[in-house]
Amino acid sequence: MRHPRLSSTHLVAAALVIAGVFAPMSVFAQAQPPAQAPAQAPAPALGPYKPVAITLPPSVNDPSFEAFRKQLAEIANSKDRAALARLVAANFFWVPEEKDIADKQKSGIDNLAKALSLDGTDGFGWEALAAYAAETTAMADPQRKGVFCAPAEPVFDEKAADELANVTQTDAADWAFPIRDGVEVRAAAKADAAVVDKLGLYLIRVLPDDSPANAVLATFAKVLTAGGKVGYVPIDTILPIGGEQLCYLKDAGAWKIAGFLGGEPNH
Repeated sequence: MRHPRLSSTHLVAAALVIAGVFAPMSVFAQAQPPAQAPAQAPAPALGPYKPVAITLPPSVNDPSFEAFRKQLAEIANSKDRAALARLVAANFFWVPEEKDIADKQKSGIDNLAKALSLDGTDGFGWEALAAYAAETTAMADPQRKGVFCAPAEPVFDEKAADELANVTQTDAADWAFPIRDGVEVRAAAKADAAVVDKLGLYLIRVLPDDSPANAVLATFAKVLTAGGKVGYVPIDTILPIGGEQLCYLKDAGAWKIAGFLGGEPNH
């Protein structure tokens, strides 16, 4: 099943791809409560859940891609739009949901700038681009031959994920995955807070966090571990399922930015 794009900028800008609004559908699309359920049915209490194991994607084994990412990182850090323009394919696509909305009358760099908000006064788009450049994984785009999109998604049992969503009365917006095994879960949103648990390689439930600190600078995500522990992990150590992706293609031996899956079309 192809996952619809889910906006994940808050979850990835600090270190990776990819503010913090998730789309309403994904692999858990079937996990909505039955239509006949009471409208005001109370949500189940937070507690342990059956982990759904994931297999993390491998890094791309291509020296030319690594060199390209390094070049892209340097351009992002210097916010060099002219240099970036040379790395964008002329037929750049932008698919926020199902349809390519790139303006084919404009240049590839103009469409990329709009998709990533590179022209914003806060510079957040360039930070996101730098995060994409740091991503070592990529996956083939099933819709476009020769196109690879990053970050790649993990492999997991989608039926088990749907069952988990049903049991917990959640959807894709409530779940993410760790970028590595053993991420430490802390008792508070502080780097020196006590460790209460560690994340394994399984889908992890993300909880809403409306604390004042998070409203100012979201550097930690509030999570519920499979063992039922509530805690915090650095925002750059987890990624959403079906998150935004920057896509590439190799044209005449040179890597180019081919398109972007995600974003807000009306920004």
